[in-house]
Amino acid sequence: MSAASPELRSLLLSRIRDVPDYPQPGVTFKDITPLLADPSAFGALTEALAELCVRHGATKVVGLEARGFILAAPAAIRAGLGFVPARKAGKLPGATLSQAYELEYGAAEIEVHAEDLVPSDRVMVIDDVLATGGTGEASLQLIRRAGAEVAGVSVLMELGFLAGRQRLTPALAGAPLEALITV
Repeated sequence: MSAASPELRSLLLSRIRDVPDYPQPGVTFKDITPLLADPSAFGALTEALAELCVRHGATKVVGLEARGFILAAPAAIRAGLGFVPARKAGKLPGATLSQAYELEYGAAEIEVHAEDLVPSDRVMVIDDVLATGGTGEASLQLIRRAGAEVAGVSVLMELGFLAGRQRLTPALAGAPLEALITV
């Protein structure tokens, strides 16, 4: 399901490069750096993500490390909202809230500063790609543990064949998940 107009979808897809066999054989990496290098495409993406934040009544935007930071920060500014980075464990100084999650071959953990999310916040999570949904699911758990409400999740691209939406849907608890493009 695509949340982008056909024109925006076409523009975004034309600026995403497939890199075969990266980072390992059999994987096709979706490289968004050509999109980021094009100010028109990056601006259109930022505008679309900011509009989703506003439409869903967000008061803060959480960006997931690392490429989610690149998309979430300008979308937050454009929407007039605060930006909160969700970082890998051990990267933030001071008091943090953390959430562990399982990966296909191991485990990981994300953190936010404890004071950055409060119960009155409605939080939009932004990331570049929805793949298996593990990081997204952990971010939703972390937001709720902070006492904040989930406004939704927005991603540039959903890799539909990896079934991340199915994993993430129960954790959304009715909040929207919007992918600008689905491949």
